[in-house]
Amino acid sequence: MFLCFPVPLQGLRKPTLEEIDHSRRAIITPSLFGSSLEEVMERQSELFPDRKLPWVQVQLSQYVLALGGAQTEGIFRVPGDIDEVNALKLQVDQWRIPENLSDPNVPASLMKLWYRELEEPLIPMDFYKQCISNCDDPVAAIAVVQSLPELNRLVLCYFIHFLQVFAQPSNVAITKMDVNNLAMVMAPNCLRCQSDDPRIIFENTRKEMSFLRMLIVHLDTGFIEGVV
Repeated sequence: MFLCFPVPLQGLRKPTLEEIDHSRRAIITPSLFGSSLEEVMERQSELFPDRKLPWVQVQLSQYVLALGGAQTEGIFRVPGDIDEVNALKLQVDQWRIPENLSDPNVPASLMKLWYRELEEPLIPMDFYKQCISNCDDPVAAIAVVQSLPELNRLVLCYFIHFLQVFAQPSNVAITKMDVNNLAMVMAPNCLRCQSDDPRIIFENTRKEMSFLRMLIVHLDTGFIEGVV
């Protein structure tokens, strides 16, 4: 296991003492970031044994909504302040959610980071080819979701249900983030192309976006309401 400090989006800076101390503690207590879904659930089982979804996923998603993210122009596209994002990450890793934030872009940025840093992508690599092969077929795309391992299926359905809130026309009118924009910024957080060929990466990027768009538009996620 290696240690890493939060990396600023712009420029370089020295890690704070709190970040250094947090990284030292991570030797004993692994971070919620960069772990597998199974490891995250195993860690939280001691605190929240009845939860079916990752606490970090639910808390950050609800925080985005509570701060008015669904009514914020450029949500998920505009990054949160990097210092605030890093500070929030430290607190989330200690199972704490602060009450003093006002910018929904901060938890939105951290939420994207959590998905992106999962040890294995939210949609496992074994299913990647199925996703890009069925990126324009809603029935086949939904079938892929239903075939995922149960934990991945639940976490993905919660993720899609969350995005469907932002895809509602009344919210899009304010956020300027329609389903195509949502798919564009969120696809890299749940699908990972393993090719090094720029042409394949470019072509698959379009297919990844199309696949996620199919799910946002067509996947029935009503069952996930109330699941935590």
